Amino acid sequence: MFRHDIVIIGGGLAGLVSSIELARSGWSVLVIERKAYPFHRVCGEYISNEVRPYLTHLGLNMNELGVKNISRFQFSSPSGRVLETPLDLGGFGISRYVLDFELYQLAQRAGVQFVLGEAVENANFVAQKEGSFFEITTQNGQIYRAKTALGTYGKNAKMDKVLHRDFTHKKSPYVGVKYHIRTDFPQDLIALHNFKAGYCGISAIEADKYCLCYLTTRDNLRQHGSVAQMERALLHQNPHLKRIFTESTFLYDRPEVINEFSFAPKQAIENHILMVGDAAGLITPLCGNGMAMAIHGGKIAAALTNQFLQGQISREALETNYHKTWRAQFSTRLWVGRNVQRLFGDKWLSELTLSFFKTLPPVLKLVMKQTHGQVI
Repeated sequence: MFRHDIVIIGGGLAGLVSSIELARSGWSVLVIERKAYPFHRVCGEYISNEVRPYLTHLGLNMNELGVKNISRFQFSSPSGRVLETPLDLGGFGISRYVLDFELYQLAQRAGVQFVLGEAVENANFVAQKEGSFFEITTQNGQIYRAKTALGTYGKNAKMDKVLHRDFTHKKSPYVGVKYHIRTDFPQDLIALHNFKAGYCGISAIEADKYCLCYLTTRDNLRQHGSVAQMERALLHQNPHLKRIFTESTFLYDRPEVINEFSFAPKQAIENHILMVGDAAGLITPLCGNGMAMAIHGGKIAAALTNQFLQGQISREALETNYHKTWRAQFSTRLWVGRNVQRLFGDKWLSELTLSFFKTLPPVLKLVMKQTHGQVI
């Protein structure tokens, strides 16, 4: 009856991780991704060490991939005042271009099937006496039927509006911009530099490159007319950013840009689809933990979906258990991230926040701990 046991909508970190786990458990897995690997994504490209052992368990060789170990954190106020602290857990840097492609190849070897270059137009849940299932329709009219489905399509996708998700009714003000650069910067340091209505992160990735990624608002972009003009007018006011932007070699012809993504609370389940990674909840970039959350979420979703497909739990139990587990693991991190983000962007509030954390370093460590989980 079913062409696939599971269809995964989106081939980012959460989708790839869950596909590998489920295929290795013997299930027929289809991933539908609107782009073709390898490709760049707007992402800070820093991963907390909480998921490093798990990625090694999946089959990734971190040394061969050239990841950069990161053990220090620095942030600056818009005026350039700096606070630096060790990272208790630490992390590593690797580009999504490399990491996603490596996971894609692992998934292929595990037997995962892929439909690339196609966007999903609709996902219908069909309940019948003989059993429920999903019908997934792509933009070219292809229909795929599966026993269950995961939504792992990231920060911003048409699927959110198709599913009438609550947060889509309010327009988001944010814009994300990413570059890869070569520059003179410590490879063991991740820095977060604030500017008016935004902040910019920089950290090392493979091949002696750096990811330079910032969050700002559409109002900033609209006011200055172009990304380049906005950077000169606003980001360069922070002396650390001015040095980076004027003294570095930029490796893209033009930046990767994304907008219309929301940090508002989301539901972990929509129309019986388990949402994973950024589709379930987007942590603010200043917390530097979105990639680790997506990987961990993929692991959780795969384990519970495996139980469902084996007949050990019902669909109702699958959804209930996933919702509870997701909230236990991630809801506090997201709440802390949303509230900490309010402290940055405004010039004077950013200055006061830096002074406060300088005076009370244990508070900064506590905040950072609240946005990270245990090693898995």
